[in-house]
Amino acid sequence: MKRTLGLDIGRVRIGVALSDPLGDFAQGIDVLDAGKDWMSLVRDMVRERGVGAVVVGVPVNTDGSRGPEAERVLGIIGKLREAIRDENVEVVPWDERFSTVQAERALLEGDLSRRRRRSVIDKVAASLILQSYLESRRP
Repeated sequence: MKRTLGLDIGRVRIGVALSDPLGDFAQGIDVLDAGKDWMSLVRDMVRERGVGAVVVGVPVNTDGSRGPEAERVLGIIGKLREAIRDENVEVVPWDERFSTVQAERALLEGDLSRRRRRSVIDKVAASLILQSYLESRRP
């Protein structure tokens, strides 16, 4: 079975999560620099880890509408589709409302320092986005 990759695309960092082979659980695996060629790194991950789908969090507003940030991410999704088109991988936009807030709460409850939270929050947010997607696909 193919794995699923989850991305939380920010302006500075991109959190990356990966599902287990059965598609039950998401785990944060990396944080990429948004200012560099991160799409080629994603393409490499898709190849190396047997990924069949990439789920990208789209930051929609609380009322479900799309603001400027959601439109920005949707534009990036188009570029990502082009960058990995040869890999025959579906790229799925996914509502990520509150994922970063949930990640911050979880890290605060874990009593992580502010510095440590900053280094892992994107990875945790990507895990929450991917886990939400995986759970939606269960019968």
